[in-house]
Amino acid sequence: MSRRRFEAAAAAAAVALGPSRTKDLAGMLARGHSKERALTELATPGVREAVAKVYEGLQADELPAAEAAAYLRGYVAAQRRARDAVRVATVWSGPSTPGVPVRATAQVLVEVIDESRDELLAMTYAARPYPALTRALAEATARGVQVHVVVETVAGARGLLAGREPAGAFASIPGLHLWHWVRDPTAGPASRQHAKLAVADRRVLILGSANLTESAARRNIEAGVLIRGGDAPQRAAEHIVELQRRGVLQPLHV
Repeated sequence: MSRRRFEAAAAAAAVALGPSRTKDLAGMLARGHSKERALTELATPGVREAVAKVYEGLQADELPAAEAAAYLRGYVAAQRRARDAVRVATVWSGPSTPGVPVRATAQVLVEVIDESRDELLAMTYAARPYPALTRALAEATARGVQVHVVVETVAGARGLLAGREPAGAFASIPGLHLWHWVRDPTAGPASRQHAKLAVADRRVLILGSANLTESAARRNIEAGVLIRGGDAPQRAAEHIVELQRRGVLQPLHV
């Protein structure tokens, strides 16, 4: 039996809805919910037509609802496998060399921020105002992303950071949450918050030597890795959140 119309509609709906809402649609089909109810519950702009075509394809191809739900769940599984496939690339700032493509740290960092939709966590030692970075972070908070940045403080650096507080680089960004490391008195005077990373939606992680400064992103020789998928982005985010929960990292007010 041909299921061409339904399969095309299901593939389009999986892309439009994303894994979580496609799974919701599969559940509604399995429970025999009507097209009208599905359109009401999945009323996000831009997806109504895709949902309607699934129901139209289901009827046109005379496909049992349980089988249609299984098709959609299969698409969800495929999307998640593709999302979780691990891809690793090197990221550099500074001069390039023949035969080795170099993706500038500044460009990749802004791309990671632009990809975030729900959560962005970042850590840096030093920070200075940098228009491209400031703009990307401001756009992220404006679209509802929860942005948390952990910075070192002048006091915490104990003389190794001069000038203004690194936190000042983010003071103009509404809705951005700043954090700092509150040292255990037993940690000793030489401890520093020296991590440099950003993780978007627990799926994409950039980790390297570059601080959140223009010189690090554009002028210095810096090296890092960009990791998409797998456990590393998830684990990095979980570690930061747990440090926040335990009070090791605490809110910083500027």
